[in-house]
Amino acid sequence: MKIRVLVVDDSAFMRKLISDFLSKDKRIEVIGVAKNGQEAIEKVRELNPDVITLDVEMPVMDGLTTLTHLMKESPKPVVMLSSSTKKGAEATFIAIERGAVDFVAKPSGSISLDLYKVKEEVITKVISASKANLKPMAKRTFNYSHPIKRKQSIEEIPSDRKQRMYPFMNQIVCIGTSTGGPQALQEVITRLPKNLNAPVLVVQHMPPGFTHSLAKRLNTLSNLTVKEAEDGELLERGVVYIAKGGYHLKVARNDEQIKIRLDQSSLANGHRPAVDPLFQSVAKELPFFNKVAVVMTGMGSDGAKGLIELRKSGRLLGAIAESEATSIVFGMPKAAIETGDVTDIVPLEQIADTIMKYIR
Repeated sequence: MKIRVLVVDDSAFMRKLISDFLSKDKRIEVIGVAKNGQEAIEKVRELNPDVITLDVEMPVMDGLTTLTHLMKESPKPVVMLSSSTKKGAEATFIAIERGAVDFVAKPSGSISLDLYKVKEEVITKVISASKANLKPMAKRTFNYSHPIKRKQSIEEIPSDRKQRMYPFMNQIVCIGTSTGGPQALQEVITRLPKNLNAPVLVVQHMPPGFTHSLAKRLNTLSNLTVKEAEDGELLERGVVYIAKGGYHLKVARNDEQIKIRLDQSSLANGHRPAVDPLFQSVAKELPFFNKVAVVMTGMGSDGAKGLIELRKSGRLLGAIAESEATSIVFGMPKAAIETGDVTDIVPLEQIADTIMKYIR
């Protein structure tokens, strides 16, 4: 049975372009289009689509307002289409907060003549969204708009003090996630204690321009410092490093110093950043470290090969997979579990406590 999609965009050109992209895939059927949010709500009532692609900026009723109405009245998997601007990134995370499963960044603004550049991404994310489990989404409430605290960011720490803050460490936490990841990361990172005695490296499948906003938002909500990773910076315990969009996140060891390495080597599992390169780098560069690896919600199998390498490298104390019950998409955790190297399969709300079980 084909995936029935409703395309919502105020631009007639974009509606046709997106519809044409999707219709060329044999697994997808575009059953209708709508030019604004109000019309979209009516079409959802009439057509009952499996997935909705939803533009953020529209007249009459914008995408965020539309999404709020849809999730209250008739929850459906929604893929947002947003611009790659700072404003677009902010709107995207609000959409995720309100229940959107995923998003695609338009390459060049609201009317993107070069949308063909993300054609495969649009198709892949619609297919992924059709498999989404909306039940855990409905139970969560996320408020990125009201920071719960203000703390000194790592960028504000004087460089001479920074140098004193890098004592030798021998344990590390690595987290990989994709579809549904922003919500899952908030749940996990905000539950980790302020005195966490390890750095945390995170790969979230996300394009350039969005990972900085993700890190900034999580930083306002967490007891830990959360930041977008920078090439060459020293790892610090109690800091969460989010992989930069468009770059693989890796580590390099020089005596007692552990540095972050960002590179633009080939895509892995169709992604950059990807989870496997992070896991493989930690396995190679830090064989004598105690390691905790976490694989959470996401489509595909990214992280599974890297998990095997981590196990072979030794000292993989904990390999944690999110359970099917709370995963928005169970692909990545399932692939990790099938390696036979996972030590714990737990619901999202227990992942932080499970991490701490292994951290001294």
